[in-house]
Formats: sequence, C-alpha cells, structure tokens
Amino acid sequence: MRHGVKHRKLNMDTTARRALYSNLTAAVLLHEQIKVTLPRAKELRTFVDNMITLGKKGQLNNRRQALAFLRDEEVVAKLFSTLAERYKNRNGGYTRVLRAGFRYGDCAEMAIVELVDRDVNAKGAKDLARVAAEKAAQEAAEKEAAAEVAKEEKKAEKKAEKKPAEKKSKKAEKKDAE
Repeated sequence: MRHGVKHRKLNMDTTARRALYSNLTAAVLLHEQIKVTLPRAKELRTFVDNMITLGKKGQLNNRRQALAFLRDEEVVAKLFSTLAERYKNRNGGYTRVLRAGFRYGDCAEMAIVELVDRDVNAKGAKDLARVAAEKAAQEAAEKEAAAEVAKEEKKAEKKAEKKPAEKKSKKAEKKDAE
C-alpha cells in the first residue's frame, strides 16, 4: 500500500528535490510559463497551486510560509499582489500542463507548465528590462563621449586660432629685427 507516499521521488534525495521544486515554483510564478520534463511538471502543479492559495489568503504568516519555500522576495511580492488579485475569484486549478514533445538528447517527454490566465508579457520581462537599461546606458555613454569629443575639438580650434597669430607676430618681429 502507498500510505504516506505523497510525491514522486524523481531519483533525488529529499533536499535536492525540495530545492528543485522551490526553484521551479519560483520560476513559474515569475515567468508564468516554463518548460520541464513531464513528471516534474505534474508534480510542480501542486506546489504552484499551493503557493497561489497562500497568496490569496494574504496573511502575514502565509507570506512568511511562501518566503520560506520560495526564498525570493520579488516572487513573493508578485505572488501576494498581482497573482492574488488575478486569481481571487478562481477556486483552484491555477496551472496548466501541456505536453511539448520529446527532448532531443535523451528523448525525455517534455511539458510546458503555465498559469491559466497568464500575462503573455511576463515571460522574459526581466531580460527585456535589463536589455533596455543597457541600451539606455550605452546611448548615454555615447552622448557623453560625443560631448567630450566636441569639447576637445573646440579646445583644438582655439589653440589653432592662437598659434597662427603668435607665428605672425614672431615673423613680424624677425622682419622688424632685419
């Protein structure tokens, strides 16, 4: 009989399995869609649904429980604000598992785990924001470099204007001396 045997072991020890589910749950809540193997996806559903249920309750102790499991304050903040509001009228079934073919290397069956009413722009939003910030910083650095080059050119022009006048005066002094 299977008394007290709740989850798949996935050929891992307990601490590795707990860390795996913690990281995968955080990834699903942050990106709202990830691709993993099918057995992991089926197990992951329960953890994600439990975290969203904690987020809907919204109490301080629930927030502490979610933070203890997820270990990421940004994900917990999103869970208790955005996701809790999105799923406040839904009574469960927050995730969907879609089969996604087989992995090339070992032919493992893959699946996509996603939130039911997911925000399409959430996946990769952090990377897009980082790329936009890098672009803005690069453009600012280019503008700054262009401004410095313009200053150097102005200084060079001023020096060029002063030097011919000095040379003429030296030539004029030589002519006067002769």
